[in-house]
Amino acid sequence: MYQVIARTYRPQSFSEVVSQEHVKTTLENAIKQNRIAHGYIFSGQRGTGKTTVARILARCLNCIEGPTATPCGTCASCVEIAANGSVDVIEIDAASNRGINEMRELRENVRYRPARDKYKVFIVDEAHQITSEAFNALLKTLEEPPEWVVFILCTTEAHKIPATIASRCQHFSFRSVDFEDVVGRMQWICQQEGIQADAEVLTVLAQAGDGSVRDSLSALDQAIACCGTELKAAEVRDLLGTFSLDSLHRVTQALAASDSRGMLEAVDDLERNGHSLQHFCRELARYFRNLLVARIAGQETRLIAATPAERTRLREIAESFNEQDLTRYLQLTLDLYGDLQRSTQPRLHTEIGLLRLVEAGRLLPIEEAISMLGGGSNPPAAGRPAPKSTPVSPPPATPRASAVDGGLVDGGLKDKLHRALMELGLKFTADAVEHSRLIEAPGRLNFETTKEFKLALRDAEIQRALEKLGAGKTRVSVSIVDSPGEVKNQNSGEPAPQGDAGLMERALGHPEVQRFRETFGGQVRAVRNLKEYGGRT
Repeated sequence: MYQVIARTYRPQSFSEVVSQEHVKTTLENAIKQNRIAHGYIFSGQRGTGKTTVARILARCLNCIEGPTATPCGTCASCVEIAANGSVDVIEIDAASNRGINEMRELRENVRYRPARDKYKVFIVDEAHQITSEAFNALLKTLEEPPEWVVFILCTTEAHKIPATIASRCQHFSFRSVDFEDVVGRMQWICQQEGIQADAEVLTVLAQAGDGSVRDSLSALDQAIACCGTELKAAEVRDLLGTFSLDSLHRVTQALAASDSRGMLEAVDDLERNGHSLQHFCRELARYFRNLLVARIAGQETRLIAATPAERTRLREIAESFNEQDLTRYLQLTLDLYGDLQRSTQPRLHTEIGLLRLVEAGRLLPIEEAISMLGGGSNPPAAGRPAPKSTPVSPPPATPRASAVDGGLVDGGLKDKLHRALMELGLKFTADAVEHSRLIEAPGRLNFETTKEFKLALRDAEIQRALEKLGAGKTRVSVSIVDSPGEVKNQNSGEPAPQGDAGLMERALGHPEVQRFRETFGGQVRAVRNLKEYGGRT
């Protein structure tokens, strides 16, 4: 009878186990120091070697030369344990033996010494499925078992093991196997079996396992049954229902071109070719995740399970998008995948989900929209078309008069100061300067303004602007004008209108407000002075 590859090449010693160095080293040292615990918990995702290591530990304990970290593999005990036929190594499937009666039977079995070997080893698979009552029945035995008993609880969901049980065992967490290790293991097995498989084929098979050696070997078995001794990447992808990088790149091409029609055509092609839309969305989420990682960490990162050529290609594609876009695409795709798991109309949900991706690519981040208000000097983010808006330029300043030792001169300093403040990004202070009267004297500047703008005329910010203009240290003072009418209107030189109408007029005439309305549209319905409400400008 044919035996699958995963069982044929199942490791028989610690040295043959792929990865899990932290587990192997600890167990080997414990055996050498004769510090063998009576209870172990092996947890981790499927196919990472939990049951395999449990059997190897049983061989190490019961080998005729043992306890030893390197069992001989030829004695009766080693051979029987490898064949799952030892009377002193009892494997229990907790998925079907999870009740209190089965645990009571196990508790009775513990009382008897091994028939031949040194230890009686109980390997409980899927231990998290044991009921609470059954765990309680096992609790005392697990805490103080006879000296010849070792319990090994294997589980994929360690959090479901009661704390009373976990506290009485040593816990080993098995990690998902690195992509390169899985590829290397399959390459060695293919050489042993005389199978021709290039790097791309092995990559597809390793990706199908998603960190599980057993799942990858099961996919390899399936591929050999389908394709024979010479495996082709395209045939293996069709068999496993996976998608090539080029087929997934069709989505990002449509996103870059903002092509909604292309998205709908992609869904139609998937339907016509019999692909699972749910599986496609899962692969698409993985694709966006890899693009995001490539964008952040570069093509040499270990965080992407792919060949070097595929990593380079992913980095090239990722350069067309920024991190914010890729993060948004990934989240939307994950949401779509979740919707498809409950959907009775998968095509409709997939079409809507992919169209949402296109619409998300057209969104303009608020930071970019705000930067446009400053004159559009910041370039658009990578992968975005330049925004189609024309910044509104500030109205030309009207020459103003200022007093120097009682004499009037041209108001050029005020205009230069305003421009310097705008370039420094100090827009509130620039606005206050614009609505104030400047009186200039040797080594001193005095601003006459209303209460509305007093707080915005900060000395430190004025000094920064003066330094930018090449001026030395200047004493700055601010005077509040009793009558607001003494402050002239920026453009006309006439007294500024007062009251709600005047506040609205000044607000709508402000260049930043004009740019905001140009970008976002809308209508200003009311204006209020935040200082009157205890706020800040």
